Amino acid sequence: MSQLSPRPELEPEFRDYEPIQPRGGTDWRELGRRIWAPFAAIGAFIAKFGVGILKYKFLLGLFISFGAYLWFGGIWFAVGLIGLIFVHEMGHWLEAKRQGLPVSAPLFIPFLGASIFLKEHPESAWREFQLAIAGPLLGSLGALAVYGVAVAEDSNRLRAIAFLGFFINLFNLLPVVPLDGGRIVTAIHPALWVLGLLALLGLVLYRPNGILVLILLFAAMELWQRWKMRHLAGAQSYYSVRPGQRIVAAISYFGLAALLVLGMHATHVPHHF
Repeated sequence: MSQLSPRPELEPEFRDYEPIQPRGGTDWRELGRRIWAPFAAIGAFIAKFGVGILKYKFLLGLFISFGAYLWFGGIWFAVGLIGLIFVHEMGHWLEAKRQGLPVSAPLFIPFLGASIFLKEHPESAWREFQLAIAGPLLGSLGALAVYGVAVAEDSNRLRAIAFLGFFINLFNLLPVVPLDGGRIVTAIHPALWVLGLLALLGLVLYRPNGILVLILLFAAMELWQRWKMRHLAGAQSYYSVRPGQRIVAAISYFGLAALLVLGMHATHVPHHF
Protein backbone atom coordinates (compact mmCIF):
# COMPACT_ATOMS: atom_id res chain seq x y z
CA MET A 1 0.00 0.00 0.00
CA SER A 2 1.44 3.36 -0.98
CA GLN A 3 1.28 6.37 1.30
CA LEU A 4 -0.14 9.69 0.11
CA SER A 5 2.05 11.80 2.42
CA PRO A 6 5.47 11.35 4.07
CA ARG A 7 5.75 10.23 7.66
CA PRO A 8 8.41 11.35 10.17
CA GLU A 9 9.88 7.87 10.51
CA LEU A 10 10.78 7.71 6.81
CA GLU A 11 14.33 8.30 5.63
CA PRO A 12 15.36 11.99 5.29
CA GLU A 13 15.46 11.85 1.52
CA PHE A 14 11.77 11.03 1.52
CA ARG A 15 10.71 13.67 4.02
CA ASP A 16 10.82 16.50 1.51
CA TYR A 17 8.56 14.72 -0.95
CA GLU A 18 5.13 16.24 -1.42
CA PRO A 19 2.65 14.89 -3.98
CA ILE A 20 1.94 17.47 -6.66
CA GLN A 21 -1.51 18.94 -6.17
CA PRO A 22 -3.24 21.13 -8.75
CA ARG A 23 -3.88 24.60 -7.40
CA GLY A 24 -6.32 27.05 -8.88
CA GLY A 25 -8.45 26.54 -11.99
CA THR A 26 -11.07 23.87 -12.48
CA ASP A 27 -10.50 20.22 -13.26
CA TRP A 28 -13.34 19.81 -15.75
CA ARG A 29 -12.78 16.06 -16.14
CA GLU A 30 -13.07 15.51 -12.42
CA LEU A 31 -16.13 17.78 -12.30
CA GLY A 32 -17.67 15.82 -15.15
CA ARG A 33 -17.08 12.54 -13.34
CA ARG A 34 -18.69 13.88 -10.18
CA ILE A 35 -21.71 15.14 -12.07
CA TRP A 36 -22.07 11.96 -14.10
CA ALA A 37 -21.64 9.55 -11.16
CA PRO A 38 -25.18 9.90 -9.75
CA PHE A 39 -26.69 9.65 -13.23
CA ALA A 40 -24.70 6.47 -13.86
CA ALA A 41 -25.99 5.03 -10.59
CA ILE A 42 -29.56 5.92 -11.53
CA GLY A 43 -28.98 4.38 -14.96
CA ALA A 44 -27.84 1.13 -13.37
CA PHE A 45 -30.93 1.17 -11.16
CA ILE A 46 -33.18 1.72 -14.18
CA ALA A 47 -31.46 -1.11 -16.05
CA LYS A 48 -32.22 -3.45 -13.14
CA PHE A 49 -35.71 -2.29 -12.25
CA GLY A 50 -36.75 -0.71 -15.54
CA VAL A 51 -40.04 -2.57 -15.89
CA GLY A 52 -41.61 -0.68 -13.01
CA ILE A 53 -40.08 2.67 -13.96
CA LEU A 54 -40.92 2.81 -17.67
CA LYS A 55 -44.34 4.25 -16.87
CA TYR A 56 -42.55 7.46 -15.95
CA LYS A 57 -41.74 8.17 -19.59
CA PHE A 58 -41.17 11.87 -19.09
CA LEU A 59 -38.53 11.43 -16.39
CA LEU A 60 -36.90 8.52 -18.19
CA GLY A 61 -36.64 10.42 -21.48
CA LEU A 62 -35.42 13.51 -19.65
CA PHE A 63 -32.72 11.54 -17.84
CA ILE A 64 -31.45 9.80 -20.97
CA SER A 65 -31.47 13.02 -23.01
CA PHE A 66 -29.65 14.97 -20.31
CA GLY A 67 -27.00 12.26 -20.07
CA ALA A 68 -26.56 12.18 -23.85
CA TYR A 69 -26.25 15.97 -24.13
CA LEU A 70 -23.93 16.09 -21.12
CA TRP A 71 -21.66 13.55 -22.78
CA PHE A 72 -21.81 15.36 -26.10
CA GLY A 73 -21.33 18.99 -25.07
CA GLY A 74 -20.88 19.35 -21.32
CA ILE A 75 -23.04 20.56 -18.47
CA TRP A 76 -24.00 23.99 -19.85
CA PHE A 77 -24.88 22.57 -23.25
CA ALA A 78 -27.07 19.92 -21.61
CA VAL A 79 -28.87 22.29 -19.23
CA GLY A 80 -29.43 24.92 -21.93
CA LEU A 81 -30.65 22.49 -24.57
CA ILE A 82 -32.99 20.59 -22.25
CA GLY A 83 -34.48 23.82 -20.93
CA LEU A 84 -35.03 25.34 -24.37
CA ILE A 85 -36.57 22.17 -25.79
CA PHE A 86 -38.90 21.92 -22.81
CA VAL A 87 -40.11 25.51 -23.24
CA HIS A 88 -40.70 24.86 -26.94
CA GLU A 89 -42.74 21.73 -26.27
CA MET A 90 -44.75 23.46 -23.56
CA GLY A 91 -45.97 25.86 -26.24
CA HIS A 92 -47.50 22.91 -28.10
CA TRP A 93 -48.85 21.43 -24.86
CA LEU A 94 -50.56 24.64 -23.76
CA GLU A 95 -52.18 25.16 -27.17
CA ALA A 96 -53.37 21.54 -27.24
CA LYS A 97 -54.95 22.08 -23.84
CA ARG A 98 -56.56 25.30 -25.10
CA GLN A 99 -58.09 23.40 -28.00
CA GLY A 100 -59.35 20.70 -25.65
CA LEU A 101 -57.18 17.97 -27.18
CA PRO A 102 -56.00 15.05 -25.00
CA VAL A 103 -52.21 15.48 -24.90
CA SER A 104 -49.29 13.72 -23.25
CA ALA A 105 -46.45 15.34 -21.36
CA PRO A 106 -43.41 16.10 -23.55
CA LEU A 107 -41.35 12.99 -24.25
CA PHE A 108 -37.64 13.64 -24.70
CA ILE A 109 -35.86 11.76 -27.47
CA PRO A 110 -32.02 11.94 -27.32
CA PHE A 111 -30.53 13.96 -30.22
CA LEU A 112 -34.00 14.30 -31.76
CA GLY A 113 -35.47 16.79 -29.29
CA ALA A 114 -38.86 16.04 -27.76
CA SER A 115 -42.45 15.58 -28.77
CA ILE A 116 -45.97 15.63 -27.41
CA PHE A 117 -48.49 12.98 -28.43
CA LEU A 118 -52.16 13.56 -29.21
CA LYS A 119 -55.01 11.07 -29.02
CA GLU A 120 -57.04 13.29 -31.34
CA HIS A 121 -55.88 15.37 -34.30
CA PRO A 122 -56.79 19.06 -34.71
CA GLU A 123 -60.09 19.47 -36.50
CA SER A 124 -58.75 21.62 -39.35
CA ALA A 125 -55.58 22.88 -41.00
CA TRP A 126 -56.09 26.22 -39.23
CA ARG A 127 -56.16 24.46 -35.86
CA GLU A 128 -53.08 22.49 -36.85
CA PHE A 129 -51.34 25.75 -37.70
CA GLN A 130 -52.17 27.17 -34.27
CA LEU A 131 -50.93 24.04 -32.52
CA ALA A 132 -47.74 23.87 -34.57
CA ILE A 133 -46.65 27.50 -34.34
CA ALA A 134 -47.24 27.69 -30.57
CA GLY A 135 -44.02 25.71 -29.97
CA PRO A 136 -41.64 27.94 -31.98
CA LEU A 137 -43.35 31.06 -30.62
CA LEU A 138 -42.91 30.15 -26.95
CA GLY A 139 -39.50 28.62 -27.65
CA SER A 140 -38.35 31.83 -29.33
CA LEU A 141 -39.56 33.87 -26.37
CA GLY A 142 -37.59 31.57 -24.08
CA ALA A 143 -34.44 32.11 -26.15
CA LEU A 144 -35.11 35.86 -26.15
CA ALA A 145 -35.34 35.82 -22.34
CA VAL A 146 -31.97 34.07 -22.15
CA TYR A 147 -30.54 36.68 -24.51
CA GLY A 148 -31.87 39.46 -22.28
CA VAL A 149 -30.09 37.99 -19.26
CA ALA A 150 -26.95 37.49 -21.38
CA VAL A 151 -26.90 41.19 -22.26
CA ALA A 152 -27.51 42.22 -18.65
CA GLU A 153 -24.74 39.93 -17.38
CA ASP A 154 -22.48 40.37 -20.41
CA SER A 155 -22.24 36.57 -20.64
CA ASN A 156 -21.08 34.91 -23.85
CA ARG A 157 -22.11 31.56 -22.41
CA LEU A 158 -25.72 32.72 -22.13
CA ARG A 159 -25.50 34.30 -25.59
CA ALA A 160 -24.44 30.93 -26.96
CA ILE A 161 -27.39 29.23 -25.23
CA ALA A 162 -29.75 31.86 -26.67
CA PHE A 163 -28.22 31.27 -30.13
CA LEU A 164 -28.91 27.57 -29.69
CA GLY A 165 -32.54 28.33 -28.84
CA PHE A 166 -33.02 30.57 -31.88
CA PHE A 167 -31.42 27.94 -34.11
CA ILE A 168 -33.59 25.09 -32.77
CA ASN A 169 -36.78 27.04 -33.39
CA LEU A 170 -35.66 28.17 -36.85
CA PHE A 171 -34.75 24.61 -37.83
CA ASN A 172 -38.21 23.49 -36.72
CA LEU A 173 -39.72 25.93 -39.20
CA LEU A 174 -38.48 23.90 -42.18
CA PRO A 175 -41.69 23.27 -44.18
CA VAL A 176 -41.65 19.49 -43.92
CA VAL A 177 -43.67 17.16 -41.71
CA PRO A 178 -42.86 15.97 -39.02
CA LEU A 179 -41.26 19.35 -38.19
CA ASP A 180 -43.45 22.20 -36.98
CA GLY A 181 -42.94 24.16 -40.20
CA GLY A 182 -44.55 21.39 -42.23
CA ARG A 183 -47.69 21.59 -40.09
CA ILE A 184 -47.68 25.39 -40.09
CA VAL A 185 -47.59 25.74 -43.88
CA THR A 186 -50.61 23.43 -44.11
CA ALA A 187 -52.66 26.57 -43.54
CA ILE A 188 -50.71 28.55 -46.16
CA HIS A 189 -50.51 26.11 -49.08
CA PRO A 190 -49.63 22.39 -49.16
CA ALA A 191 -47.38 23.01 -52.21
CA LEU A 192 -44.80 24.35 -49.76
CA TRP A 193 -44.26 20.78 -48.61
CA VAL A 194 -42.71 19.94 -51.97
CA LEU A 195 -40.40 22.94 -51.80
CA GLY A 196 -39.44 22.02 -48.26
CA LEU A 197 -38.73 18.43 -49.23
CA LEU A 198 -36.51 19.52 -52.13
CA ALA A 199 -34.67 21.99 -49.89
CA LEU A 200 -34.10 19.32 -47.26
CA LEU A 201 -32.86 16.89 -49.93
CA GLY A 202 -30.39 19.50 -51.13
CA LEU A 203 -29.20 20.05 -47.55
CA VAL A 204 -28.72 16.30 -47.05
CA LEU A 205 -26.68 16.06 -50.25
CA TYR A 206 -24.61 19.13 -49.29
CA ARG A 207 -24.08 18.20 -45.64
CA PRO A 208 -24.89 14.50 -45.10
CA ASN A 209 -26.21 13.92 -41.60
CA GLY A 210 -27.98 10.94 -40.05
CA ILE A 211 -30.67 13.02 -38.34
CA LEU A 212 -31.38 14.98 -41.53
CA VAL A 213 -31.67 11.74 -43.50
CA LEU A 214 -34.14 10.40 -40.93
CA ILE A 215 -36.24 13.57 -41.13
CA LEU A 216 -36.11 13.40 -44.94
CA LEU A 217 -37.45 9.84 -44.94
CA PHE A 218 -40.29 10.71 -42.56
CA ALA A 219 -41.10 13.81 -44.61
CA ALA A 220 -41.21 11.86 -47.87
CA MET A 221 -43.49 9.18 -46.39
CA GLU A 222 -45.81 11.78 -44.85
CA LEU A 223 -46.02 13.73 -48.11
CA TRP A 224 -46.86 10.55 -50.02
CA GLN A 225 -49.61 9.62 -47.53
CA ARG A 226 -51.17 13.07 -47.67
CA TRP A 227 -50.99 13.08 -51.46
CA LYS A 228 -52.89 9.78 -51.65
CA MET A 229 -55.59 11.10 -49.31
CA ARG A 230 -56.01 14.49 -51.00
CA HIS A 231 -59.29 13.62 -52.78
CA LEU A 232 -61.08 12.23 -49.74
CA ALA A 233 -64.05 14.29 -48.57
CA GLY A 234 -62.68 14.62 -45.06
CA ALA A 235 -59.31 15.77 -46.37
CA GLN A 236 -60.83 18.47 -48.54
CA SER A 237 -62.76 19.81 -45.56
CA TYR A 238 -59.67 19.64 -43.36
CA TYR A 239 -57.54 21.72 -45.74
CA SER A 240 -60.23 24.34 -46.30
CA VAL A 241 -58.78 27.60 -44.94
CA ARG A 242 -60.22 31.08 -45.33
CA PRO A 243 -58.09 33.67 -47.23
CA GLY A 244 -57.71 35.83 -44.14
CA GLN A 245 -56.41 32.85 -42.16
CA ARG A 246 -53.91 32.06 -44.90
CA ILE A 247 -52.58 35.62 -44.72
CA VAL A 248 -52.24 35.46 -40.93
CA ALA A 249 -50.46 32.09 -41.19
CA ALA A 250 -48.06 33.37 -43.87
CA ILE A 251 -47.19 36.56 -41.98
CA SER A 252 -46.67 34.61 -38.74
CA TYR A 253 -44.53 31.94 -40.40
CA PHE A 254 -42.23 34.08 -42.52
CA GLY A 255 -42.10 36.88 -39.93
CA LEU A 256 -41.03 34.50 -37.16
CA ALA A 257 -38.39 32.93 -39.42
CA ALA A 258 -36.94 36.38 -40.19
CA LEU A 259 -36.86 37.34 -36.50
CA LEU A 260 -35.11 34.10 -35.61
CA VAL A 261 -32.41 34.78 -38.22
CA LEU A 262 -31.89 38.21 -36.65
CA GLY A 263 -31.75 36.59 -33.21
CA MET A 264 -29.07 34.16 -34.35
CA HIS A 265 -27.06 37.04 -35.80
CA ALA A 266 -27.30 39.02 -32.55
CA THR A 267 -26.30 36.10 -30.33
CA HIS A 268 -23.53 34.58 -32.43
CA VAL A 269 -20.30 34.15 -30.48
CA PRO A 270 -16.99 32.99 -32.02
CA HIS A 271 -16.40 30.10 -29.61
CA HIS A 272 -18.51 27.29 -28.21
CA PHE A 273 -19.47 27.49 -24.59
